[in-house]
Amino acid sequence: MAEFKFNLNQDKMTLKNIIESRRSIFPKDYTGKVIPVEILDEVLNSATFAPNHKRTKPWRFKALLGEEKEKLGEELQRLYKESTAPAAFLHKKYEDIGFKIFRASVVVPIVVEFSGLVPEWEETAAVAMAVQNMYLTCTEHHLGCYWSSPPISLMLSSYLNLTENQRCLGVFYIGTLD
Repeated sequence: MAEFKFNLNQDKMTLKNIIESRRSIFPKDYTGKVIPVEILDEVLNSATFAPNHKRTKPWRFKALLGEEKEKLGEELQRLYKESTAPAAFLHKKYEDIGFKIFRASVVVPIVVEFSGLVPEWEETAAVAMAVQNMYLTCTEHHLGCYWSSPPISLMLSSYLNLTENQRCLGVFYIGTLD
């Protein structure tokens, strides 16, 4: 068994400060600069420490960068345009979808995979806790991040090649800050 050595008072303050500093920081405030792969790996790996009943590990995250990220933006814009009645369509909202993708360094679709072993709400909650871990790790690294769950994200199943027991719960934007 691993032995943990830490300064309890110092670690509590660090964790407390990170928790209290955590904010949703929107893509309009990102610089668009590249995030070092080591930091991105740390952010994604932190998600895997979320509690999950029966160890189902229901989260499915894939970091989209570059061309993959741009294609996701185009798909989200297409879905918005196709699913919105002409009278309700807002060109500004359509443009904002592309702008958010462009400004983010990384976009991570948030996907839950239901195992059938536990109630779906438990696996959804585990994914939310995994996203919170990513939020906290981004905060530690002074990165902006934001979980967006527009109704069109539910329509990404085909684009993301999701199986019948998977569902997209939104997208997680990550970006560098000044």
